[in-house]
Amino acid sequence: MILLLYLALGAVAGLLAGLFGIGGGLIIVPVLVISFAYQGISPDVLTHMAIGTSLATIVFTSMSSVKAHQEKGGVRWDIFKPMAVGIVLGAILGVYTAAELSGPVLQKIIGAFALLMAVQMGFGLKPKPNRDIPGSTGLVSVGTGIGWASAIFGIGGGSLSVPFLSWCNVRMQQAVGTSAACGLPIAITAALTNVYKGWGESALPEWSAGFIYLPAFIGIIITSVYFARIGAKLAHKLSPIMLKRIFAVLLVVVGLKFLLA
Repeated sequence: MILLLYLALGAVAGLLAGLFGIGGGLIIVPVLVISFAYQGISPDVLTHMAIGTSLATIVFTSMSSVKAHQEKGGVRWDIFKPMAVGIVLGAILGVYTAAELSGPVLQKIIGAFALLMAVQMGFGLKPKPNRDIPGSTGLVSVGTGIGWASAIFGIGGGSLSVPFLSWCNVRMQQAVGTSAACGLPIAITAALTNVYKGWGESALPEWSAGFIYLPAFIGIIITSVYFARIGAKLAHKLSPIMLKRIFAVLLVVVGLKFLLA
């Protein structure tokens, strides 16, 4: 039963990653928190493990999504390169920040973020494209902030980078594709740092590599890679307004659950 949950979770996360340029972590992390609690994993580590496992799965989701977007010319590598420098630094700092927070505090932070994203997606709020892309120094700074926040929330950063790129007059399809590319260094750096930071924790269950729970990781990536490509193709064909609103309602439920727990 748990394996089926992980497979279904991977399919949903992959579809979201390709369709919206997000890594699916906004869904993966809450479901893993609930699943790990059901499995009896210690409250001291289960939230950190949900974040670390989510980030590890985003490595594979991003690779699949980036490939699909690149085939359609949807990745601005000139923007990605300087942002990636900051993203790596920010992701490392983010993991260390999350490690200093307790599980309940992390859940409330994630809950608040989920509600903010629900408002943004549900009402289609986004900054007007009224400025140019900043220089390399500016992109490195923005990347650092996105990497830091993404590592704390266990996400691929698309919910932060897509609005920023849209604000900078980047065409939406390219904003989504470039965001998917940015999710790769976020996920790789944060996942490896979670392995290092969590290694040797006494409360970890069997089949863990630091803060990454391998059974969940494997189950999710089996389906997420395939569905990420489907989502990326749909992103270039469909107007996902209704899907965003449905997703927003789900985020409200998730956010309230974590804030009121």
